[in-house]
Order: sequence, then structure tokens, then C-alpha cells
Amino acid sequence: MTEAKYAKPSLSIVIPMFNEIENVKPMVARVHEALAGYQGPWELLVVDDGSTDGTPQALHREAQEFGRHVRVVELRRNFGQTAAMQAGIDEARGYLIATLDGDLQNDPNDIPRMVDHLIEHDLDLLTGWRKNRKDDLFLRKIPSRIANRLIGKITGVRINDYGCSLKIYKSSVIKQVRLYGEMHRFIPAWVAAVVPPSRIGEIVVNHNARTAGESKYGISRTFRVVLDLLSVYFFMRYRARPGHFFGSIGLALGSVSSLLLVYLAFVKFFMDEDIGGRPLFLIAIVFLIASLQFLTTGVLSELISRTYFESSQRQQYVIYHPDDELPVGDDDWATPEAPANNPTGDSQGA
Repeated sequence: MTEAKYAKPSLSIVIPMFNEIENVKPMVARVHEALAGYQGPWELLVVDDGSTDGTPQALHREAQEFGRHVRVVELRRNFGQTAAMQAGIDEARGYLIATLDGDLQNDPNDIPRMVDHLIEHDLDLLTGWRKNRKDDLFLRKIPSRIANRLIGKITGVRINDYGCSLKIYKSSVIKQVRLYGEMHRFIPAWVAAVVPPSRIGEIVVNHNARTAGESKYGISRTFRVVLDLLSVYFFMRYRARPGHFFGSIGLALGSVSSLLLVYLAFVKFFMDEDIGGRPLFLIAIVFLIASLQFLTTGVLSELISRTYFESSQRQQYVIYHPDDELPVGDDDWATPEAPANNPTGDSQGA
């Protein structure tokens, strides 16, 4: 199957779901309504994250009703939203990949508009901004605003809404990023590790109040964001050179320890005063030992880093190929009835 005859690139829509049986039928229906006029091949991948309320059975019923372009990916147990999203991205075949939540708070009608915006501005990632967010002020909105500013300041990627799951990616870019833990909320920062921030955009999208099911998030998420942010900062800055991180701390502690020991030596030999019982002497020794530990850790981390890159055959750099094209597999796609000629040239996948 080739996309040369279509006006729009192939699109994979990835939706992770966990115990959302009440939202299955309306969600699948709304996606089809939103993509009814899409002038290109598209598929819907719904990832069931180990639901226990009958969600996977409901998804399979909808897949049988709508056709083979609706694909259900079942995880054996609940691995979390990040793992479910990564599973969907791995299974996606489209040149573009869209992700959104399965609780119908994200509006699928925004997807065609976001695709047009991404292509028009030649972006690698376009993220939604829930400017008029329909959530609780104190439990959701205020913590989210604080987290967004903190993440933007530390990572250098200025996005108003990191937590919005509605995003459009170029497949060739997002497939170079691996998501672990609960890192889905930091996707723009991870993408910025392989593309310049100028190729990451943001657009205002609709947001609806939850009408069915229960939210899986609480105020505790704010504290997890802070912990995850430390990991993001480390990997963005020092993944390929961890020795610089630990070595810098070791050298700083060693310098302080050296100054303290020089001062104490002056007191001991020139002022003839006892230093054995001074707290400053104990501090200097502790700083010296800590300095040696950090320097040793830096050397070991450099060895681990080199072993990782060599064994996994991953590079420390990413080359930009504007004409990269991705195979779309077989014909299990939803396609427009009257495909248009391709006016966009090399913007399409294979």
C-alpha cells in the first residue's frame, strides 16, 4: 500500500485505557466521527492496560463492528499509562502518531486540525494546550500550573501544558524515544533530546469534563512529578557523560575539603593549637571521603555509559533525515472514499 495517492499522511491514533468500560463505545464512535473526513489512511490502536471491568471485551466488540483498522492491544496486567502509551507507539504503523486519553476529556475533533498545523509548520511534535481546562481548581489545575512552570524552567522546553495527552508526533521521531516509569508527562522534554525545541509546537485544544468513569489521578501525582523531573534533568544533560555530573560534585567537595585541611594545618603547625577535637576537622575528612566516592562513581558511570551505547548499538547523536519514510504494512486502514492526489510531496510516509 502506498500513500502517494492520498492528500494526508497515514495516521495512527493511540489511546491507552484502564477500567474505562463506560467510555469505550462513545470514544470509538467519536474518533470515527472526527476522522470521517480525513483524506488519508488511518488506524485506531486502543491499548488496554490490564483492565478488570470488562474494558477489553468491550473494545473487541467495537473492533468487530467498525473493522480491522481498529486494533486492540491488551497488556497482561496494569503496567501504567506510560507503558501502555509506549506499547501503542511501538505497534503504530502510521507516518504520524496521535495520542490522547480514553476518558473523552480530550476531543478527537482536534486531531485533523492538529495534523494540518504540524504539517504546515513542519514540526516534529505538536502538543495540545488545555487553556480552558474542565478540572478541579485545587486538586488538578493549580498543581499542574506549578509543575508546568517548574518543568519548563529545568528542561528549557517552554510548554504551557505538559500534562495534556493529546499530542501529534512524527513517527520517525517519537520511536527514537523510550518511555519508562511515569515519564509520559515529560514527552516534550524527551523529544527535545533528539530534535531542537523549535520543532516542538503547541496549540489550544478543547477539553471536556469527565462524564463517566473515575479519574486515575490525585494530588500525590504532584510529588511524583518532582521526583521524575530529577531523572529527566539528569538524562537530558548527562546521559552520555555521567562522569561530568558526579565528577563535578566530587571536585567541589574535594576543593572545600582541601581548603579546610590547609587551614587546619596552618592552625596546627604555625599556631600550635590542637585540632583533633574540632568539628571542622571531622567535616574536612567527611568531605574528602565523599569527594573520593563521587569521583569513583563518576569513573564507574562512564564505563557503564560506554558499555550501554556499545552493547545496544545506540548513538549519542541523531541524524535528521527529512525524507525518512515509514512502511505502513498491509491494507488494514480506514481510507477516504475518494482519495485526492498528493500535493505535499515528500511529507508522506511510504
